[in-house]
Formats: sequence, C-alpha cells, structure tokens
Amino acid sequence: MPGWTSALAVGAVLIMSCARTDRRETAPSAAPNVLLITIDTLRADALGAYGHGGGPTPLIDRLARDGVRFDAAHAQTVLTLPSHAGILSARYPFSHGVRDNAGFRLPSTVETLPVWLHAAGYRTGAFVSGFPLDERFGLARGFDVYDDRLSDTPRPAFLEQERAGVDTVARARAWLDAANGRPSFCWVHLYEPHFPYTPPEPYASRFANDPYEGEVAAADAALPPLLEPILTGRDRSRWIVALTGDHGEALGDHGEATHGIFAYESTLRVPLIVYAPGSMPVAVRQDAVRHVDIAPTILELLGLPLPPGIEGRSVVREAGGGARGAGRGAREAGGGTRGENAEDTYFEALSGAFNRGWAPLRGVIHGGLKYIDLPIPELYDLTNDPHEARNLATERRADVDALKKRLQAFPMGAPKPRAESAGADARLRSLGYVSGGSLLRASYTEADDPKRLIDVDRELQGVIAKSLAGDTRGALADARAIAARHPKMIVAWLQVAHLARQAGDLDDGITALQRAFLIDGSNVLAAAQLGAYLTQAGRPMDAVAALTPLAQQEDADVEVLRALALAEARAGAADRAIRLLDRARALDPNEPQLLVDQGTVDLMANRRDAAKAAFEQALQRDAAQPRAHISLGAMALDEGRDGDAVGHWRAAVARDSSEFGRIFALGAASAQRGRSGAARTAFDFFVASAPPAEYGPQIAQARAWLAGR
Repeated sequence: MPGWTSALAVGAVLIMSCARTDRRETAPSAAPNVLLITIDTLRADALGAYGHGGGPTPLIDRLARDGVRFDAAHAQTVLTLPSHAGILSARYPFSHGVRDNAGFRLPSTVETLPVWLHAAGYRTGAFVSGFPLDERFGLARGFDVYDDRLSDTPRPAFLEQERAGVDTVARARAWLDAANGRPSFCWVHLYEPHFPYTPPEPYASRFANDPYEGEVAAADAALPPLLEPILTGRDRSRWIVALTGDHGEALGDHGEATHGIFAYESTLRVPLIVYAPGSMPVAVRQDAVRHVDIAPTILELLGLPLPPGIEGRSVVREAGGGARGAGRGAREAGGGTRGENAEDTYFEALSGAFNRGWAPLRGVIHGGLKYIDLPIPELYDLTNDPHEARNLATERRADVDALKKRLQAFPMGAPKPRAESAGADARLRSLGYVSGGSLLRASYTEADDPKRLIDVDRELQGVIAKSLAGDTRGALADARAIAARHPKMIVAWLQVAHLARQAGDLDDGITALQRAFLIDGSNVLAAAQLGAYLTQAGRPMDAVAALTPLAQQEDADVEVLRALALAEARAGAADRAIRLLDRARALDPNEPQLLVDQGTVDLMANRRDAAKAAFEQALQRDAAQPRAHISLGAMALDEGRDGDAVGHWRAAVARDSSEFGRIFALGAASAQRGRSGAARTAFDFFVASAPPAEYGPQIAQARAWLAGR
C-alpha cells in the first residue's frame, strides 16, 4: 500500500446517532402544538420584559405581555449541554448524568420530553445552532428530525461552530409548515448571545458599545417567522410556547468574563416565559421556578401525566389557570417530587473542578436565601441583595447550617468525564471551552476556591482567544506561563500540548502531556492525547506502553481504546488493533469515527476492500464524515479515479476546513513518489479551494510545483 495512504484518517469527530422511539399513539389533530425556544447565554435582565430599558427585544417582550412571565426562574447549571439535558429530562444534573459540556453524554436510559410527546402521537423536531448540542451528545433521542448542521462555509481560523439564528428559524419554520395537520413539538435553539459577541448589522452599529446586547437583539429579530403567526393568528389557543435561556452571562460580574465557573445570578437566573392562552392567564409570577419544571408544565398543559422519576414539577396550577388535565400529573403518575425539598432550587457549576482542578461549586436557593457551598461558603439574601454584593455566611451561621442541610438532599454522585475526541475537543475549544478531564477529589481547601482563582480563568480564556485569532506563538507563551505558575493544573499542560503541536513542536507537546499524565495517571483525556501524539511522532510502542494499563481496565475509555488501536496498527499489530476497536464499538456502537479508524487500520494492513467498506459504512452513519471522505478520496486517487477523489475532498472540507492540510500533504507525497498525475489533481484542487489566510505558504509551494510541470 502506498505510504501516504497509511497516514490518513487519524483524528476524531464524535457524532452520536440516537435511537428513535417506535412506540407511538396518534394525537388528535386538535391537540396544541408546542414550541420550545431556548436562547443561549441569555441574561434575564437583557430583556425589556425583565427591566432592560434599551428596547432590544420587542418580540420577546410582546410574548411576555401575552403570557406568563416568571421573574424568579433559575437554571440548574451554567453550561449549555447540561442545562438543556435538564430542561428536556426534568431531572437534576446528578440524575440525568450530564455535568459539563465536555466528557459527558445523556444516557439512552434517560427519557425526555420529545420521547414522551412522540409516544403521544406528536411529530418532533429540533433545530439547534451551536456545537455543544450536537447529536453526538445524546439529546436527539425521541426527535423525528434533529437538525444540528451548522455551516458548510469554512472559517479561516477555525471551524464554524454556530448557525445564525435566522437560518435555524427558517429550517424550523419549513418543518412546521409541513405538518399536514398533525400536532408538532418543535425545539428551536439560538446561539447568538454566546461569546464572541459579533452581532450582524444593523445591530452591530446600533449596539456598538455593547455587542452582547446587539446579539440579544439579533436573537429577538430572528424569531418573527415563529412567533408572529402565533401571536397574531386565529389559532392562538392551539399553541403552547415556552421561552427561556439556558444560562446567563457574567459580563465581568464577580470577576468572571463569560460563564461556567461561578453561579451568581448573572449566570444562574434566566428568563422564563410560558404562553398558553386559555390555560394560563396573563400574569407576572414571583414564585421560584426552575428549568426542571418546564417539561412537567408542558405535559400538564397537554393533559398528559408526569412520568415517574422526574424531579421537576408543573407550575401551571399556581397561576390559577384551568389547565387541561389539572389535578393529574405528579400525584397521579408519581413524578415531580423530592419530599420537603420539592420547591428548593438546586444548582451546580462543576466545570472549574473538572477542567482546572478547583473546588466544585454546588448550592441551593430556599425562601429567598441562596447558599453556595465552597471552601469559602457564601450566603446571599436575594430579596434585598439581588446582585450578591454582601456575603452573609459569617454573620448568619444558622441559615448557612439550615441550607447546607437542605443541600444534602441533592447528592453529588460520582461524575467521571470521558475523553473527547480530538475533533470534538477542538470544536469546543473554538467556542472558548477548555477540557481537562479531572476527577473530583475527596477534599479541597480555601486555596482551591474559584473565588481565589478566577484571574487564572481569565488568563486561560485569553490563551484561547489568542489561539483563535491566529497568534499561536503568543498563546503558547501565555499557556507556558500559566503552567509554570500552576504546575498541578492539568488543563494548563493540555493547552501547552495542544498549542505546541499546533506550532509544529510535537516533542514539546508530548513533554507537556507527560507532565499532565504524571499529575493524574487516570486522566483519560491526557492519556488519549499522549498516545495519539506519540504515535504521530513515530513512537507507537511508547504509546502502547502508556495506554495499555488504562485499556485493561473494565471501564476503559473509548478514546483510550482508539488511541491504543491506532498505535498498535502503526506498530504492525493490525489484528490487535481491530480487537481494540471492536471493544470501543461495543461501548459506543453508533460512533462513525470508530468505523473510520477500522478502515484506517485495514488500509495500513493493505486490506483495501475491507477499508473501503468501513469508510463507506461510516458515511452511512454520517454522510459528511470528513476523514472517511478524505480516505476514500485518497483511495480513489490511487486507483486513477480523479473525479471521485475530488468529490470526496469537497465533502470533507465542507465539514472541516483543516482537511485542506491533508490534501496538500497527499499532493506532496504523490509528487515525492513520482506520481505526477495524482499530485497535479491534489494540488489543482488545493490551490483552487484552500483559504489563503490559512494556507498561503502551502498554496505558493503547490503553485510552484504546478508551474514547473
């Protein structure tokens, strides 16, 4: 087999295919449609309905005037994926199992609102705008359509990880219009207010001094195709609408730039508006409500019982409305209760613990008092101090003790983050999320309190910002400085490793990963990356030695098994590699990247028919899988099928612009081996299609070679 072919398809993009439920009843055609709108990173006080005076959200404000506005609504966590898992499942994070954006999946055993409504005869569709809600993370179960396709247009510096709200809304509107009389449940997620704040015109100019507010205005302006027909139509009573934010945004509050570390009101309090004419009269509600209450409320409005095991409760009856099926629900089906803690608001923020090794943040709100359980505890009277300026923990010890006891009713559990694939990790990194994969420790001190360390978080975010702006060397220098000051912070060493490899210093990246692995030999993210880097550096046996102990564990991580399989294959043990991939596929049977890996191993062993079959099977799971297309393109080029090769390359770079680098490498390898025709095909495509901002030097090299022929 040609040597250049054997180097292809190492790397990863996880995409989970979630099972669709088959049991279905037929809902009556008169059953109300349900529209759930979640807006990412939306502070409650960014809306006019919640007191903002700048008028950025006229349509959402109108929905609030015609519906029920909840003024004391809170998320249960301050990150996108776990918040949406709670909204859809009506369970707390320790119950549904998703504790962070990276390293977790919603288990297939956890049922959600689309599953329940699909079983009741509803057509179900989801239209999401950001990568943290990609299908691979487990939220697609129960949806007939789960539209998570973001952008086909490559971005110069990194992948396009969000879709404009107007585009998401247009796809949702088209799906709703095809209902043919059947009741629909439609979830629409908008990403606009998320960092980086780059609102489109005219909002960029109108809100030049506050681009976050400009993005909020852009989100509101995307919604008319969905909300105008409901608010102005004659069939208003046939719609139930719930609109909320998944969490807020700190905007510098308490020293936090964005979100994910703290759980102050700027990131934990969210807007919640429920529009249900004829069932819930117009009102402004001051009672405490939570994300976990949204699904039970929708179910009761539809006259459906609350499923057993959920932890939210319906908030319909408190509004005094005559909801369909009022009196059913939790009492009848056994759902929505936690004893005397049923109305407490539990919350957590564990990203700092998993990704930086800091103390985990948990807390509870009860009776207007908010307790944050950290090595330096915090207590706030939200009624008199909504901005949490005065910590009352030292002077009101009795209240601290009482709320700490209430918090004990909500178990921490034993969360264990899994390693993300290189592709998923890179895409989350492009959105400002850094993953470290640390396990929680038994104890923490005041030195581990995130209040003492928030400056470090800003520095880590600065490293990401420099990297995404193309300043790899500057980002690497900053990451080294952070690691030097905090030598036990695994995420700092992971950043050094990533940036060193990006800068072309693979050996330095390996050294950084070895430092991380010495800090925590059970850290699967560090282990998987170390194995991949060692294999890439031509040291597969070192990778085998590092990964084998972790792979021998009963609960071995999928990414560790993948990295070890590719190392074994590079060392010539193809059969052993296939057995490892079989183990990985048993753990994650719907993952197309594992089929790409299998094809890669077969290709390295010169089993071309088996390799082609594996790559094609991967494309059956994910028609845009870039590595499968790149590998099939390389095989087609090797067989003289230039047109097929170009077709596969187009598909690959449409999903991931970094694949242009592999096409250039393929052309260079072909030229070096004297295969001028293959080199010309690859270089012609590369010169015509690769973005000059990213590949200027390589384009010049390719043009020089073409000019000499």
